[in-house]
Amino acid sequence: DNSNNDRIIDHSIINAIIEIADPKETAKGLAHKSPRVRRAVLTALDQMPNGGLNAATVLPFLNSANALLKETAFWIINHHPEWGGEMARWIQDWFKEISSTSEQTQFADILARSAGQAEVQQRIVEMAGQPASQATALSAMARSRLKEIPDAWTDAVRAALDSQWGENNQRLAMAAASSFAGAKGKEAELNAALQTLARDEARSKTLRLSALAALPGDAIPSDASLFNFLRRALTSDNSLSERSAAASVFAKARLNDVQLLTLANSVRSAGPMELPKLVGAFGHATNENIGLALVAALEASKSLASLRAESLKPALTNFPARVQQKADALLASLNTDAAQQKKHIDDMLASVKGGDIRRGQALFNSAKAACSACHAIGYLGGNVGPDLTRIGQIRNERDLLEAIVYPSASFVRSYEPMIVATKGGEEFSGVLKKDSAEEVVLATGPNAEQRIARNDVADLRPGALSTMPSGLAEQLTKEELADLMAFLKATRW
Repeated sequence: DNSNNDRIIDHSIINAIIEIADPKETAKGLAHKSPRVRRAVLTALDQMPNGGLNAATVLPFLNSANALLKETAFWIINHHPEWGGEMARWIQDWFKEISSTSEQTQFADILARSAGQAEVQQRIVEMAGQPASQATALSAMARSRLKEIPDAWTDAVRAALDSQWGENNQRLAMAAASSFAGAKGKEAELNAALQTLARDEARSKTLRLSALAALPGDAIPSDASLFNFLRRALTSDNSLSERSAAASVFAKARLNDVQLLTLANSVRSAGPMELPKLVGAFGHATNENIGLALVAALEASKSLASLRAESLKPALTNFPARVQQKADALLASLNTDAAQQKKHIDDMLASVKGGDIRRGQALFNSAKAACSACHAIGYLGGNVGPDLTRIGQIRNERDLLEAIVYPSASFVRSYEPMIVATKGGEEFSGVLKKDSAEEVVLATGPNAEQRIARNDVADLRPGALSTMPSGLAEQLTKEELADLMAFLKATRW
């Protein structure tokens, strides 16, 4: 139990043990069956004069199944940099015993949280040079959030970007490079390596998109070949994750007027997941022709419902008055109130009956609807949105239709959108996957997450917009929507 009363009691007991100052008798409690007792004993011995606590005693607790006990061990170790050598040796020995993916993830977390020690940093570099341990080392680098990045880490990440040990390791290297952003003296070298990878047509499309996504906005190349590569990645024959990645790159890239005018054509056909991101690319534009092209493209877009008026306004603010006037009707059409939404759902209900389950299943897994990219049924699918394995048994037809047409009308528990504001003025929205003392992790889309160091978080608050955008219904014919509804209603496992 970690209630407030228990913490007060534990604090009092720990202080009493420290005052008694009998390390020999106190140390016997390290073998107690209760994790709570062992945690209190560890803390007391660490704070007790001549407590005799050493690295060999504390390190095994890093592998504890009890979260509070493990956290206490981390806290103690981080206050003893003189244990760095023993920590590095323990890391080497323990890694030899690791076999499962979950253990590797746990181990990467241990490395990341201990990365402030020079010996551990060197051990991470050594692991990054070995095929069996490179992935774990790169994951640790990405999670470490060090303010000063060792030169050897930069070299290791650059080498991994050109790794011959698989694309997964290269993607982990990109995540590490992205996490190094802002570290003095590192940007130019890493950006150059990412740009080279992005331009390499021998690499996979997914890898090249990941390389561009890892670059800061002012380092994304503006040459025509990469611009056209990104535009092609937006088309409907690409996967949802690829389209979403391309849109994210456009949203932060520094595009010139000619490119923005061309991109307006892509806005016209963009899907509901991509459109809100693409609109962000126009936020600094002032050219009237670009503004008029953007408004015209939005008026013709089947995904317009994925936008909210308040999110579209910033993209139109800097355009001349003529553009603003053209956009007024567009913005007004996005302000749908609850009564209108209810009537719309009621009117649609009759047209979504009699669908075909098999066709609905194919649509669920298709690139067009892309439902399986974020939702699982059984053991297949994504985990950004709620599991739909038994959705037909717990939601009625009207609820299902509303969730498709107006996903922000209500949220499933544990999948509520959250907004993280950083001290640097950025805001990120997504489903909260982790909120720890070290970092906040948001799932922002299929195969996409945003990690923010906890000490960079200025505010964490509920969001009003679902990670699933509105507008899917507009992408489907009435027959396709009826098929999808039939499949969801029939889900059994």
